[in-house]
Amino acid sequence: MRVMLKRGNRIADASVVGNLERNGAFFASSCLLILAGIITALGYTEQVMEVFGTMPFGALPSREIWELRMVVLLVVFIYAFFKFTWSMRMYNFVSVMIGSAPTPDDPKPSPASKEAFARSAGNVCNLAGDAFNLGLRSYYYALAVVGWFIHPAVFIAASTLVVVVLYRREFCSDALLALRSGKVFEEPAPTKSTKGSKGETAPDPNS
Repeated sequence: MRVMLKRGNRIADASVVGNLERNGAFFASSCLLILAGIITALGYTEQVMEVFGTMPFGALPSREIWELRMVVLLVVFIYAFFKFTWSMRMYNFVSVMIGSAPTPDDPKPSPASKEAFARSAGNVCNLAGDAFNLGLRSYYYALAVVGWFIHPAVFIAASTLVVVVLYRREFCSDALLALRSGKVFEEPAPTKSTKGSKGETAPDPNS
């Protein structure tokens, strides 16, 4: 956002935010389709139970337990839908902020006000990205819930695997290391200096 304030042409910035917003719209639409399928499956519980009952190692539960599993899966995708739509909404806020950002040649805004604006817009971007990530994680955990339809042990194993995969991807992945190695968005710290014999400032060799 600091870099955006230095540019007079914000087409690239608006394009990036628009692409992020469209990703959320795609997943939100997918959630609606999945929710429609789950609700339809609830109306054909007995037929679906017969299909899963023919699977090897499948433990067929009572109708109440089966419907409870369907409801849990329904709640997961409802949660994902709300997260994706909230992410879209916040990216809309960011688009409006980019459109109302002061131009580089505008003398009225002070440097402090521009910094406050950049931090505010950046925080909204962060919140939008966090909401989108929570929606994606819901998809991962929904896959684990599907294992519950086969056997509770499969559900436990799948949930553990999802936690391990998410931890590795978000805290130990090569992509994260690559992103951190190129992180140059912070302002450089001022270098220490020492006074010369004639009052001139010379760089500190130990800094």
